[in-house]
Amino acid sequence: MLIIPAIDLKDGKCVRLLQGDFNLSTVYSDHPADIAAKWQKKGAKRIHVVDLDGSRDGSPRNMNIIRELARAVDVPLQVGGGIRDMKTVDSYIDMGVNYVILGTVALKDRKFVLDACANYRGRIILAIDARDGRVAVEGWTESTDQSPVEIASGYEECGLNSIIYTDIQRDGMESGVNIESTKVLAESVDIPIIASGGVADIHDIERLLEAADSGIMGVITGKAIYTGALKLEEAIARVSSFELNSERIKNKPFP
Repeated sequence: MLIIPAIDLKDGKCVRLLQGDFNLSTVYSDHPADIAAKWQKKGAKRIHVVDLDGSRDGSPRNMNIIRELARAVDVPLQVGGGIRDMKTVDSYIDMGVNYVILGTVALKDRKFVLDACANYRGRIILAIDARDGRVAVEGWTESTDQSPVEIASGYEECGLNSIIYTDIQRDGMESGVNIESTKVLAESVDIPIIASGGVADIHDIERLLEAADSGIMGVITGKAIYTGALKLEEAIARVSSFELNSERIKNKPFP
C-alpha cells in the first residue's frame, strides 16, 4: 500500500482546505517544490498534487509550479485539477508528470476520458469525490445524484491506473478515513482504489491495511502530515512491516 503525501496548490502556494472550502485555507509553504523534496526525502514513493484553482476555474492555474515540482523530485507525481482536454493531459505528461487525474470531466465528457485512457493506458487516474454518498464535481461546488459505484463501474476495463475516492466531509478534518465506503467501492470494481480524506493518525493507516485485500492500493494524506499528527516515515515503515509479515505468512510452509 502506498502512503501518498498531498500537495494542494492555491495561488502558487502549498495549502490545505477544510472540506474543500476555499475560504477555509491554511498556507503551509510559499515554496511547494521544497515540500515535495521534503516528502521524497522522508520516503514517499509517490506524491499527490492538486491544482485547487484549476479545479474551481475549470482549467490549470498552477502549471508552472507543477513543472517545478516535476523537476524537484524523482518520485512519480499524480496531478489533477481543472483538466478538461487532451492538450492539458499531453502537457502534463510531457513535463514529466507520471499520472494525470481526471475528475469532473468523467461525468461530463466520457469520450475524452476513454480517449485519454487509450492514449496513456495505465497513466490516467479517476477521481471520485463524494458527499453524503453522492458524487460532487467542479471543485466540490456541485453535487450530483450519482453514487461513486455507479461512476466507477462505467469505467472498468478502459485502462485506468486507479480511482481516488475522497469523502469530502472528512477532507482536511483529521476525523478518520471513511473505511466502510472506501471498502465498498473497492469491492465493487476491479480497479485499484486510493483512499483519501480524513486521515488522522497511524491508526487510520492500520485500519486501511486491514482492508487492503479489498482492493485498496494506497491512501492520500494531507493535513495530518503537515500538523505532525501523522509522521510520514512512521506510516511508511508500518506499511512495509505489515506487507513483509504478510508475505512471510503467505510463504510459510504448512506442517
